[in-house]
Amino acid sequence: MNIKAASEATGVSADTIRYYERIGLIPPVKRSEIGIRIFDDEDLRWISFSRQMRNAGISIDALIEYLTLFKEGKRTVPARLSLLDDQKDILENRIQTLQGALDRLNFKIDTYHTHMAPAEDQLRDFDE
Repeated sequence: MNIKAASEATGVSADTIRYYERIGLIPPVKRSEIGIRIFDDEDLRWISFSRQMRNAGISIDALIEYLTLFKEGKRTVPARLSLLDDQKDILENRIQTLQGALDRLNFKIDTYHTHMAPAEDQLRDFDE
């Protein structure tokens, strides 16, 4: 199948598929004699795997490192698990930061008339 069909089958844009291939998140895709990518089921599995890892919050750099370890074989399973655990910690910290921002925004909304409006009244106008 061509890249358009692979994109439709995986839900990953053609640009993202090209990017994944360029940076090594998926193995090089076979090409026709005129250079058109020809995707098979294994390619689709790699695209889906990489997209799922990204959707799990794993950074590009960490995923590249993970795949480097994967290529080295089963002996790297402990290192791969450690990498995933580190990514989980990073994601949990991001969630805490976002939760704090959401809490502050909710406070500003809930107390707009008693908190925000009086504070805004004390700000100098932009045109002054």
